[in-house]
Amino acid sequence: MSQNHEAPELNVVLPVHNEAESIAATLAEIHGELSPRVRIEFVISEDGSVDDTREILSNLADTYPMQLITSPARKGYSLAVCDAFKRCTARWILFLDSDGQCLPSDYWALQDKRDAGGFDVVMGRRVNRADSAFRRVMSGTFAAGYQLLFRVPVKDPSCPFLLMKKEVADAVVDELGVFREGFWWEFVARVHRKGYRIVDLPITHRVRAAGETKVYHLRKLPGIGFRHLTGLFVIWWQTRGGGVRKTPAR
Repeated sequence: MSQNHEAPELNVVLPVHNEAESIAATLAEIHGELSPRVRIEFVISEDGSVDDTREILSNLADTYPMQLITSPARKGYSLAVCDAFKRCTARWILFLDSDGQCLPSDYWALQDKRDAGGFDVVMGRRVNRADSAFRRVMSGTFAAGYQLLFRVPVKDPSCPFLLMKKEVADAVVDELGVFREGFWWEFVARVHRKGYRIVDLPITHRVRAAGETKVYHLRKLPGIGFRHLTGLFVIWWQTRGGGVRKTPAR
């Protein structure tokens, strides 16, 4: 629920699944960093948590300006994010995962880059990525094939820290879903093929605030890799005609 009647300048979108140990601290850090200078509203998409996450978020909805979407069953990351995008009302959307790995204070660099260059999407680039070596190698290998097909102007297309115009999210939200796990790979490809201006810049990447990854367990990686490879060609085929080129507002 919102605590005032002014429209937000920025929606802060987070998908949340089983983050009971850290979600209160994560929201407090984001709100403490951004709210003194930007009128924000959280859009939280809770996705079938089986710990106390849902109850904690329900209580926090009385503390922070928030739209809270809850689900008794797991929808998956992609659908959870899309559901949140459809609830956004601000002109600009900041997305970050709820695991605490991205630093909220890096938002100001994204905002400055947006204002200086008139970009539609500004995303982070994890220079010193705090993930396992195996996951970094897998991501780098996949990125080579991805770039051959899409030639996107960013070096870390899977980084879950983005500032975007609402119209960009609106333009692709109903097309997303080919990748069950690699949501941002697909998002960046579709946005780039539609002609939106996208850029990246280095950000801090920390170890998780608590718990472990919900998706990229070792036993799941072969299946994820196969789905990603086949999904690449599906997305390429679907977007081969591009889209109406957008002229960014300055």
